[in-house]
Amino acid sequence: MAETVDGKKDEADYKRLHSFHLIRHTDMPEEMRVETMELCVTACEKFATNNESAAKMIKESMDKKFGSSWHVVIGEGFGFEITHEVKNLLYMFFGGGLAVCVWKCS
Repeated sequence: MAETVDGKKDEADYKRLHSFHLIRHTDMPEEMRVETMELCVTACEKFATNNESAAKMIKESMDKKFGSSWHVVIGEGFGFEITHEVKNLLYMFFGGGLAVCVWKCS
């Protein structure tokens, strides 16, 4: 019985540890940042094994909500150099090593 309780506690700790988000860099206003971050977390959880579908969901939602020309990259171990509109960039990590970069460039 004690093993099951310990097992459930370990599983809960693992889920909490691997579902956090960390914003590496952003210049978005607070309201936009929070909405974008929540959208990224939702998409990455919904499409945990398909980064392309998650990126498509984020891009389409951002285009509808904040106007067109949004771009999204999701993956591990990539670097980037981009040109973006001021106050329209979010670079975050989700679940440890999964990076999400969202920016607007028109």
